[in-house]
Formats: sequence, structure tokens, C-alpha cells
Amino acid sequence: MNVEIITIPKVEDHRGNLAIIEKNVLPFDVKRVYYLFDVPSNAHRGGHAHKEQSEFLVALSGSFDVVLKDGSTTKTVTLNKPDKGLLIRTNIWRELENFSSGAVCLVLASDVFSEDDYIRNYDKFISFLSNS
Repeated sequence: MNVEIITIPKVEDHRGNLAIIEKNVLPFDVKRVYYLFDVPSNAHRGGHAHKEQSEFLVALSGSFDVVLKDGSTTKTVTLNKPDKGLLIRTNIWRELENFSSGAVCLVLASDVFSEDDYIRNYDKFISFLSNS
């Protein structure tokens, strides 16, 4: 599956830790940053795939599950450490669920928003994969 857990470099200090995401941490230049917060525990986010864009998800606070599908395999990754992130490359369906109270999901994206890059229907995603 075209995903990877990446350890974010950190500086540990008695005053608190500092995590650092610089150009050499991710395999793409960051062109968009957004975050999800105040997500009800029973809510689902995501529910799409990207044709060209890659994303890097980090649980800055709390935890949540990322359900990943590549058309043949399903994998669930729990994000719950602010020094570990999930790199999701192209053509991977993602759904975010089971948000803990106070969870914050940071997303660093390889491109600016473009609706044309999204596949928002799972059947269309499967069809897109078979035609690629």
C-alpha cells in the first residue's frame, strides 16, 4: 500500500518537546496546510482519494484512526503521537474516524486545493484504479 509512517524529528527538553517538519522530512514541498479539530467521536472525515496530491497527517493532540484502501487491501492506522505522521500518496482512499476528545489532525498537502484532484465516491475510485 502506498502509505508510510514517518518519524518526525524532535528535540526533547525538560521544558517540553519540539517537533520539526522541514523540507527533508517529507518527499514533497508543502503547498497547503489545514487541520481538523472539534470532530465528534462518531463523525467520519475524509471519504475520498487524490489522483495527484500526497498528504501527511499528524495527530497533534489526541488520537484518531485512518482507514486506508487501495482497491484490494484495507488497512487501519491509529495516529496518536505528535512525532509520528502518516504519508498517504496518490490513489489511496482514506476515511478518518474514532476521534478522541480534543483530537487535532494536522494535514500537510503537496498541492493547493483542486476539486478535480478528488475522487469522492468509492465506486468511482475503484473504476479510476482499474482504468489507470
